[in-house]
Amino acid sequence: MSTGTISARHYQTRQPVQVSWSDGRITAIAPATSVPSGDTWIAPGLIELQVNGYGNVGYYYDITAEDLESSIRRLRRDGCSRILLTLTTDHWSALTTKLKRLRAMRDRSPELRAGIAGWHIEGPFMSNVPGYVGAHDPEKMVDPTPAHIRELREITGSDPVLLTVAPERAGVVEATRLATSLGIRVSMGHTNASKEVIAAAVQAGLCAYTHYGNGIPQAIDRHDNILWRVAQEPGVTIGVIPDGVHVSADFFRIIHRIFDPKRLYYTTDAVHPAGMRPGRFQFGDIEMEVGEDQVVRKPGATNLSGSALRPLEGVFRAAEMLQCPWQDAWVRFSQQPADFMGMGPLLSVGTQADFCIVDQAASTVTTYAGGELRSTLPAAARMRSAGIAESAKA
Repeated sequence: MSTGTISARHYQTRQPVQVSWSDGRITAIAPATSVPSGDTWIAPGLIELQVNGYGNVGYYYDITAEDLESSIRRLRRDGCSRILLTLTTDHWSALTTKLKRLRAMRDRSPELRAGIAGWHIEGPFMSNVPGYVGAHDPEKMVDPTPAHIRELREITGSDPVLLTVAPERAGVVEATRLATSLGIRVSMGHTNASKEVIAAAVQAGLCAYTHYGNGIPQAIDRHDNILWRVAQEPGVTIGVIPDGVHVSADFFRIIHRIFDPKRLYYTTDAVHPAGMRPGRFQFGDIEMEVGEDQVVRKPGATNLSGSALRPLEGVFRAAEMLQCPWQDAWVRFSQQPADFMGMGPLLSVGTQADFCIVDQAASTVTTYAGGELRSTLPAAARMRSAGIAESAKA
């Protein structure tokens, strides 16, 4: 692993700092008397809590360790240091078999251990009602039992785990209480739970909402709907996709007014073609099309089938929509999700030397993972209003 020192302005304090690292970990952070010419900033690598696939590798499918390493390598190249690898709805036995296999892969590989912090299980304890079920298979939805929760914790050991559920399913409130006691973070999503049921789940430990504004029908009751009910629970942490498509720019701005911005985190909810150029991609027997908007659809269809958004671009799209400094958006895609999942401070002494150097003068983002330079990404013209952006090239 490399050793080095770099000086730049800290993305939160805005003050010049000198960061040193050795053997892949940060060894010192001290005030710097000067910074290199230009407008150079240092920020932690991004933290992603919902990645279903990346680099044309889908985690739901039967993949090799080499496939997974390639995907994580591409994510880290694109500025994302660590993820919660996400598995979506399946028959419970099939889902746990995948999870066991993926965790064993992760534990055998130093590269995967560095990039996969934990797991996000989205389903099968969610709504099977059309509109709320989204792209999940309604036939595979089930009610949770204590045995499910204990098995999930047994498989994942002490790893961070996020579990998305629909509170209206039978047994979810009890399962939430047990999961919380075992250190599992419980989020609601793909749900049409009543205000009373949501309150009961929150009382039991439910603490978040997965991809707010999605997993709901196009038409909802304007007076009483899941969006308004969740908005009445101020302590809930909200995940949101900052691509301007899954959530419109106007609604994205409204979300930041309704909720405390310190309780928001950004996610791509990326699926397997994410990080690739626009076009058609085949993975197994699944064909998907990535549009210029970095949204995934089935060829010829108009409805959304996932996101191909790069995490770095998500930061700058968020800043552009909010007309705020990119530094304010960056924290919601790094330290805030890390805090939510109990990962501890980023960009601090003793942590992995995972960081990005944002050079506003040159319009580039340079990514380091474990102290090693992974990429320098040039700006995209449409993102300049956020101060800096990255290329759409794969």
